[in-house]
Amino acid sequence: MKFCKFYTNPEKTETQWGIVEGDIIKTLTKAPYDEVLPDGGSVKLSEVALACPCDATKIVAIGRNYYEHILEFNSEVPKEPLIFLKPTTALTDPDGSVEKPDFTNRFDYEGEIAVVMAKKAKNVKKEEALDYILGYTCLNDITARDIQYADSQWTRGKGLDGSAPVGPFVASGLVHNKIGIQTYLNGKKVQDGNTELMMWDIPSLIEYVTRYITLLPGDVFTCGTPVNVGPMVPGDVVEIVGEGIGTLRTTIL
Repeated sequence: MKFCKFYTNPEKTETQWGIVEGDIIKTLTKAPYDEVLPDGGSVKLSEVALACPCDATKIVAIGRNYYEHILEFNSEVPKEPLIFLKPTTALTDPDGSVEKPDFTNRFDYEGEIAVVMAKKAKNVKKEEALDYILGYTCLNDITARDIQYADSQWTRGKGLDGSAPVGPFVASGLVHNKIGIQTYLNGKKVQDGNTELMMWDIPSLIEYVTRYITLLPGDVFTCGTPVNVGPMVPGDVVEIVGEGIGTLRTTIL
């Protein structure tokens, strides 16, 4: 099942959740976190603007979770998952645009598989972790690389406004450690990974993170990027393709 969130007015101030079936969105009475309640209505997917498919109070992210990505920067291999946060002001809608700030000389894409939480999660055991998620989506962990490495922590480099495009859909029922992900820059494939290559799988990450941070329904939890990140410049179009999810497209201004 694929869930989406879309705007219901031209001003993009009101949204509604739905289930995607081909080019049809079957509308829901509320967010599908605890139960899925269709309201009997429908709209055409091609006729609406999609919103981020989440209601995040925070974006919890994991760094250095693919071994080859660690090697490309000659970084230290972490002994435990490396957690950082992105603010909700980083969220960017599917098919949206992100402006490259003039104060960074390297503005990188990082294609990632992310999870949208369905339940409040605290001290969750990995054996039960998948019961707490709504499904899987794509996220571009846009990073000002020069700023990231100028600081001892990553808030400035990874917390920029608009630096977390998410979407286009949330797909349930996928096998968490068998999700392929590819990133395309102006139509050229630049990343090709799979969640089976992650150092820590999604259930283990949820167990680890919820030991320290409570995750709430609608929060986004993103799992790290595979090898071959690279820079973007104004005019570029970045597409992140999640197997069984869809294509997250972002234009750089």
